[in-house]
Order: sequence, then structure tokens, then C-alpha cells
Amino acid sequence: MQTIENTQDLSLLCQRLSQHPYITVDLEFIREKTYFPLLCLIQVASEEETAIIDPLAEGIDLHSFFMLMKNQNITKVFHSCRQDVEIIFELSGIIPHPLFDTQVAAMVCGFGESISYERLVKAVLDIELDKTDRLSNWQHRPLDKHQLEYAAGDVTHLLKIYRHLKEKMTAGDRLHWIDEEMEILSRSTTYMMPPEEAWQKIRYRSHNAKVLSALKALAAWRENRAREKNVPRQSILKDDFLVMIAAACPKSREDLLQIRGMRKDIASGKLADEMLDVLEHMSIDNKLPKQLKNENINAIPALYELLKMLLKIVSQREGVVARLIANDTVLQKLAAYKDKGNQALYGWRYDIFGSEALKLRNGELSIRYNPEKKNVEFSDVSCEKHV
Repeated sequence: MQTIENTQDLSLLCQRLSQHPYITVDLEFIREKTYFPLLCLIQVASEEETAIIDPLAEGIDLHSFFMLMKNQNITKVFHSCRQDVEIIFELSGIIPHPLFDTQVAAMVCGFGESISYERLVKAVLDIELDKTDRLSNWQHRPLDKHQLEYAAGDVTHLLKIYRHLKEKMTAGDRLHWIDEEMEILSRSTTYMMPPEEAWQKIRYRSHNAKVLSALKALAAWRENRAREKNVPRQSILKDDFLVMIAAACPKSREDLLQIRGMRKDIASGKLADEMLDVLEHMSIDNKLPKQLKNENINAIPALYELLKMLLKIVSQREGVVARLIANDTVLQKLAAYKDKGNQALYGWRYDIFGSEALKLRNGELSIRYNPEKKNVEFSDVSCEKHV
């Protein structure tokens, strides 16, 4: 293991890494007190070497690392890559490609949904990771030997896990099963949230167009303010307060003070003026916003439950996490005969689940328990009728 603290050594490292067909990558960052995450450490490994890059080192230029992430000839292996990729994209405008996420691959291989790195290391390598340094202050310098060894382990173990998962998926002809998920993680739009869409991540109950328009405007204001000040959005105003302010739609500081739990310093300060201005100039959208424009699915309850049971059986049979095959919305659409664009009816999902789901829906598939074999069996009713 080596520590990289200057641009020249980083450039030489990236030249060596670029000779390999795949590398493992992990980032350590903190963002508790900021809107944008502060990148504190970059860990990379090939089959020949492991390195820890210090992005906080004085004068270091990360350009060669970003070019490595852009190199199409190298597979970049991460575990649960979304936040790491978001940081790289935020700093460089680059999405690492091609990507391989071992958390997604583990779902295909039956290791469970959203399995942690520690659990996957234990399951595949039978190694119990020391979690002592997991919550280290990675911004602190100097980092001690134990911290560096812990950080390096995040990419050295990942090499073996990658090989294991890839071999298992290749043997079962399932390597392409994660293509759709990797394609989503490789889109820049996955990591870009316009301020005017920030409201869609807030929980609320109202269907009133005026209230929703107010929430949309206030959430966009908060998002822009958080970015400008580089502070967590919740430190400006928490979600539940935004919802209450949107519902009350105050027109004055006095109105703000009437909102339950509203602090006097907020209602009498600059934040109050900004929010009142936002509410005064907002436009009301009388069309139901996308988040509440729930598609009228009208699923048949009994059929939905049968499809849900079928999915569970198929998931166990194939050793694949059920959600990766079909989520609840997919099942509801199948139960409402809404097939257009339904992901369960395409590709590998159709092969292992969609085809049987259609037969079950059409009354052409029976499901029964075999007490002798102690398993669940399917039989094609349409074929039985012709025998």
C-alpha cells in the first residue's frame, strides 16, 4: 500500500492502473455540515497494487484520476457506488464508465437486498472486518496506520468479491442482468436534481394545488440557498416546517409566528422575508404535480396478491432479490393489465418471471405444493387441457 500526496506520483499511479482491465475504487468523504460532500480520501487497487490518494494534500491536482475514471477500457468496480459517483461527477463532470456495482451484482447472486460491504466480505471471503475506523474523521491529518489499513481494505477485498460475483454471474449467464441498473447509474441525470424538483423528495399529504405549488416553490428556494451557502438543506429549515409553511401560506411575519413550533428568530429574520417573497411571487399550478399524479392503476387485489406470491417463489427459485425482478408498481400494473412498457415483460425479467406472470394472469398457470419434493411447482394449464 502506498499513499499518494502529490500530482506527479498520482499521474504515474494512474498510468499504471490504466494498464489493467478493471480496478476497484472507494471514496471517504464527510458532509454533515455542508451541502456538497468534502472528499477526504480516494482508495484504488488493481491486482498488482493498492494506493490511497490524499485529495486534501496541498497542491495536488486530481486530473489524472478523473481521466482514469473516464477511461472506457477499464471497468471501475465500486460497492454501492451512487454517492461515490455523484462526488466524482460533482468535482469533474465525469461519470466513471464502465461501472460495476458489487451491491447490485450481489442482488443477482442472492446475497440479499442492499447488502453492506462488511456483510458481503463476510459472506464471500469469511473475513470479519474491524469496524473501529468506519466513522473516522477522514478530514483529520495525519491519518494513522490503522486508519490507512482500514481504508485500503475497502478496495483490496473488493477485488476478490468482484472476481467471485462476476464468475458466478458468467457461469449462470446472468452478467447482462445488471446492465439496466448500471446504465441508470451511468446517467448524469441520476445525479442532477434541479431545485424545482427538490419538493418531490419531501413527504406530504396534501393534494391541494395551492399548497403543493407553495411547497414546490419553498423547496426550490431552500435548495438554492443551501447550495449557495454550502450548508445542509435541513439546517435552513426542516422538511416538516416547509410542509407546514406551505399549508399555511403566510402573507406576513405575524402569520408565520402562528405556525406551530415556529421560532421567533426565524419569523423575524431574513429567512422570513425570503420565504414570504417566494410565496408572494409563486405561480399556482392547477395540474396535479407528478408526485401526486398517481396513475390510476386499479389493480385487481386478488390477482395482485397472486402475482406477489409468484414473484416471491420465482425470487427464491432463481436466487435473485425480488425487487430487482419487479417492484410493487410493476406488479400493480400487471394486475391492472397495463403491459405497455412494463419492465417485467422484457429481457431476462420476462424469461424468469414475466412469462409465468402472464400465464398466471390468463388462468394458464397453476401453482401447487409438492409434499414429496417439499417445493412449489408450476404447471401449464393450457397444455394439460390438450392432453
